[in-house]
Amino acid sequence: MHCSGSRRWFRRGGAACQAAVLAALIGLAASSARAEVVELGPDERADFGLKSMGAPLASMFTGPGYWYDKRRIEVETSPPGAMLDLFYVRANFQKGYQQTTAPATLVLPPRVEAGPRDSVTIRAFLEGHKIQDVVLKANSAQDKVVIDLSPLPNRLDGVSHTYLAGRSVLSLLTKQTPSVRLQEREGGVTIVLNETANSPEALASIESISSPLIASISAQQLGEDLMLRVEWTPEAKSPKPELRSRTGEDPARGLHVFSLDLSKAGAGGLADSGGGSRAAAIDAIARIGAGDVSGCALAFDEALREQLDPSALARALAPKGSFTDPILRATMRRLGEVSPGGQVAALDGGRFQPAVPLELEAALGQAATVKGYLAALRAFARNTDSGAWQSTLRGLIAPELSEADFDRAIASAESSERACRGR
Repeated sequence: MHCSGSRRWFRRGGAACQAAVLAALIGLAASSARAEVVELGPDERADFGLKSMGAPLASMFTGPGYWYDKRRIEVETSPPGAMLDLFYVRANFQKGYQQTTAPATLVLPPRVEAGPRDSVTIRAFLEGHKIQDVVLKANSAQDKVVIDLSPLPNRLDGVSHTYLAGRSVLSLLTKQTPSVRLQEREGGVTIVLNETANSPEALASIESISSPLIASISAQQLGEDLMLRVEWTPEAKSPKPELRSRTGEDPARGLHVFSLDLSKAGAGGLADSGGGSRAAAIDAIARIGAGDVSGCALAFDEALREQLDPSALARALAPKGSFTDPILRATMRRLGEVSPGGQVAALDGGRFQPAVPLELEAALGQAATVKGYLAALRAFARNTDSGAWQSTLRGLIAPELSEADFDRAIASAESSERACRGR
């Protein structure tokens, strides 16, 4: 194709020519992605019958190609790229099977070789969509099939994970109330969400989850169901973790929540009064000092807050009946104890005295904006588990963020802290 004329004409008046060039390029790309040709049919022809006897006469009106040439059927799906299972059925018996990807060209035996009960079943599947079947008579006149695929009714929109002192909580956030099947097995547990699609955001979070209890989590779409395989660490296998599940809602985002609570057998986690994990957490909070939340630690605090989504941070720190609520509350109280005058300051200028119960609740209500609070939680995480403090901190302030994204946020905040110390 050639577009003549000056450069000025091409800019102002050559829109039609530009559109023609674009269309030609699209057509060239489409032609390069040619549909795969798949032959499907039985090895033997159908029994000789009246149709075979009448085909020569009928071909005088339809042409011999209608009866004696192989049939070609163009199969497409919307959206494209679906997996196709192709079945040739004769008298309720499967006589042929092929698998390919849409778009495809299906080649069938000539009509004269097909029996009256021969049919073709086309089953289309695309991740995130419902499986759909189309059945055609083998001797029909149809030469094109377009299958419109419907999205699955539910979708996994997010995943959050919190680990602290021998206890993990894995929460799955879905558009609708999930239908869940749990299956405990040797070395882990399998979670199946019926008629649920995955999302790229959830997949990124799933693949980054690990803790002293959870070695890894993998996601696999099995037809219309989403399967999550949770693998225990060697430490968690003997004895295996105690499992509890519960459902809830996130009304602010209109999401439903399915949570799986894992704890070491007999430990009870932080909620166990008198347990060793609770005592360790209290000790970790008591060791937070003024140096952890002042000076250049505030540079870390400010830089980390800037790296995180404000609404996600507010959700993570808001009281929600989780086993981490006592930790967040006690850390805010400790922040007040080590701050000048026993007061904490919010970004909007508000000041609170956490030693007073009503003011502690007010400070927790806007914990995401309290200066020094993220630095205090970092100190708590370090005092709890110096080897995996970033994982502990992520579970407290950014449980839905992938490990890679959180590590980048931490690295940026620590860089600001080092620059502050250099000055």
